[in-house]
Amino acid sequence: MAAQAVSRRGALILPRTLHPGAWWIWALGLATAASRTTNPVLLALIVAAASFVVARRRGDAPWALAFRLYLWLGALIVASRLLFRVIFGGGGGTHVLFTLPEIPLPEFAAGIRLFGPVAAEELLSGLYDGMRLAAMVVCVGAANALANPKRLLKLVPAALYEAGTAIVVALSVAPQLAESVLRVRRARRLRGGTGAGVRALRAILLPVLADALDRSLTLAAALDSRGYARAGTTPFRVRLASGTLVVGGLIGVCVGVYGLLDGTTPRALGSPMLFAGAAAAVTGMLLGGRRIGRTRYRPDRWGTPETVTALCGVGTGALLFATVSLDPGNLYPSLSPLTWPALAPLPAAAITLAALPGVVTPPPVPS
Repeated sequence: MAAQAVSRRGALILPRTLHPGAWWIWALGLATAASRTTNPVLLALIVAAASFVVARRRGDAPWALAFRLYLWLGALIVASRLLFRVIFGGGGGTHVLFTLPEIPLPEFAAGIRLFGPVAAEELLSGLYDGMRLAAMVVCVGAANALANPKRLLKLVPAALYEAGTAIVVALSVAPQLAESVLRVRRARRLRGGTGAGVRALRAILLPVLADALDRSLTLAAALDSRGYARAGTTPFRVRLASGTLVVGGLIGVCVGVYGLLDGTTPRALGSPMLFAGAAAAVTGMLLGGRRIGRTRYRPDRWGTPETVTALCGVGTGALLFATVSLDPGNLYPSLSPLTWPALAPLPAAAITLAALPGVVTPPPVPS
């Protein structure tokens, strides 16, 4: 009994790889929290929490090296939103910062202004929107850096295995490009390449694209040799019925969610459509899953660290969602009149909860 107790306590300390579903639930919870606010302080804290967990718990696999690309992508999103506000009508506020020469447009483009006065309210509005989208992108990048995309394929239902294969391949594009860039740069340094600027970019870009193409062809050949996307002896009517039920059910779920969120739609498009779509999708998955035989080698186990990680992400999203009804002024800083963004105790506690997986989960196993 004592040995069992020691092993159970050591499960949180010994290095092991967490279930990929736990990381995705955690990341989606953070993305949900980021979508519920435009407060730049909270958004910066969400990005900091995601970066902290990635720095503490990512491994040395190729997909773990792509998180930096998502940070650069987030910065590009913020910069593009600010530039958009400067080019297209930046003078919608009362606090004009500077004025650019305005370009006159024809009559059919009435309501659109190019350049002109740039106000602080418009710039802050672009900054807040860009930071929200950037924070959501960083959260998805954190999930890609922490979860093994190949192990995600085990979690896909049997009926969606072929579509899941395409999704997993798409999710692994960014990690593979990051690995290719690092490998090409390392090879250039070993050969004494010291160029910079456009010439260095051309020397890196072409080998990276060639390497990505070769790896894509190799992956396609490997999938084809293992029989992926082959119908086999399944009757056409069964495949058609299962595919129609799954696609139609997912469309019904989307319509039902829209009906619940929009109070002006008829009631029939709300809960009834949602439940009917979910039932049709589950029926199609069960019908299509019978024709696919799958075996599981070393299945991923779900333990206490996975539960804690998932609860941290869900709790963060739930607390930010509850704050919208309790104190919306904290989550959406006023632009008219201008107010300083504030940090309330409840959102701060929610984001602190999001950073806990970087401390309470076991470290990853080096490859």
